[in-house]
Parts: sequence; C-alpha cells; structure tokens
Amino acid sequence: MATCPECDAEVIVDEDDLEEMELGDPWDCEACGSRLRVAGLDPLDFEGDDEEDDEDEDEDEEKEKDDAEGGDDDDKDVDDLDEDDDKDDKDWDE
Repeated sequence: MATCPECDAEVIVDEDDLEEMELGDPWDCEACGSRLRVAGLDPLDFEGDDEEDDEDEDEDEEKEKDDAEGGDDDDKDVDDLDEDDDKDDKDWDE
C-alpha cells in the first residue's frame, strides 16, 4: 500500500498502471490533488513533485525581478518599435 506524502491518504493504483509505472513518473493524489512522482516500485512509493514547485518559484522570482526593474524590456509598445525602425532607416540613408 502506497500513501501520499502530502496527506497520508492511500494511493490506489490499478494493476495495468502499476505494470507500466517507472521511477519518476508523475501521479496525482485523488484525495488532496497533489502532484506526486513515483519514488519506488517495490514497494510502491511516492514523493512530492518538487519540480513543479521549482518551476512556480522560478516564475515568481522572474516576475518579482521584472517588477523591481520597472517592467520587462521585451514588452515594448508598438509605437516604440516603429520609432526604432525609423532610426534604422535613417542609418541606411546616410
């Protein structure tokens, strides 16, 4: 019997899924909805999916950094792009 490391509920896996499982495969806990990873096959064991949390943290850090710098430079207005194009055209004309 495998249990969810987040809520300690029994994780029920049918035989077909169990035969195809490999270490590191994702799995969702039906009781609490946590995203899990297969940590062991014999006996079946799960661990929390830290990779998903890491991605969320990375996105949060990037957003905080952009906010602190006054926004993202990649989000230029269309007018700014047109002005940049005009400057490039002038350079070619000279």
